[in-house]
Amino acid sequence: MSFPEKLFKLDRTLFFLMIAMALIALLANCKGDPTTTETAEMSTANSTLEVTKNRTISQEFKDYWYAGKAEISSYKLEQARYGEMRDGTAVLIYVTEDFLPEIQVKADRQNERNIPVLKINATKNFNTGIYPYSVMTSTFYPVFEEKHAIKVSQSMQEWCGHQYAQINNRDQFEVSSHSYFEGEADQKFTLPKDVLENELWTQLRIDPTALPTGKFNAIPDFSYTRMKHIPLKAYEAKGTLTASSYTLEYPELKRTLNIQFSEAFPYIIESWEDTYVDGYGANGKALTTKATRIKTIKSAYWSKNSNADAGLRTDLGLE
Repeated sequence: MSFPEKLFKLDRTLFFLMIAMALIALLANCKGDPTTTETAEMSTANSTLEVTKNRTISQEFKDYWYAGKAEISSYKLEQARYGEMRDGTAVLIYVTEDFLPEIQVKADRQNERNIPVLKINATKNFNTGIYPYSVMTSTFYPVFEEKHAIKVSQSMQEWCGHQYAQINNRDQFEVSSHSYFEGEADQKFTLPKDVLENELWTQLRIDPTALPTGKFNAIPDFSYTRMKHIPLKAYEAKGTLTASSYTLEYPELKRTLNIQFSEAFPYIIESWEDTYVDGYGANGKALTTKATRIKTIKSAYWSKNSNADAGLRTDLGLE
């Protein structure tokens, strides 16, 4: 073979070798660095967990709350209103149910998109002189996800008129509020997703150790803001937790809420105290609303609607 032919053959060999090396490098880049890829995947997974953290639920919890009955606790109520203390009753009704995430109402039937919630219906009934007050707040709190309440609604009726407020948890807290007072008439606005005081009463029943502590912003109880005629918004707060109590302080509002609960599951709420300045003008003074538990029962109350069932109200100390 002549020298030019050998040179040509060598050049062709080198050419194909270079092509092969280039292809190998290209394939390696397409596959990516395993370490880099793994890190990116972990980063994405962690971001997802921050958005939807799953909560570990014990079998004890499931046996108690998914037995087809609600938990009903009655309380002797001493309510501060118009600068005086009023006797009344309060009831906390806890029950699990399925909730529709889009329209945010109770689901009528089983569906894989339903969100299991622990709902609390909290009622207060007391008289101010000749006329009665009736207050009810409903909070729908997700059981298996560490998120804010999906929805909170509150209504208040007395002889002057009635009020209604609702928060829906979507991209922000969407607020709808209605009142017979001119300055509080029909309103719609949004709020940042701060702690909701009303959700703490359900969060406590699932895992009291997860209650917020230290300094944070919190949206006060809806009925408190309505009775005090202050804006429904977040205020600076401080939470303190012990083995059997939770205290929430609002320095700006000069208000302190203390909830006493049993140390062991199911963490039944034994009592609470709510201290703030109540009354107007010369009647304004620091008073403490108090509620002390009378009795707790488990019941499928929705089926107890005949006259023969009225005795259950006596058992609860409500009659």
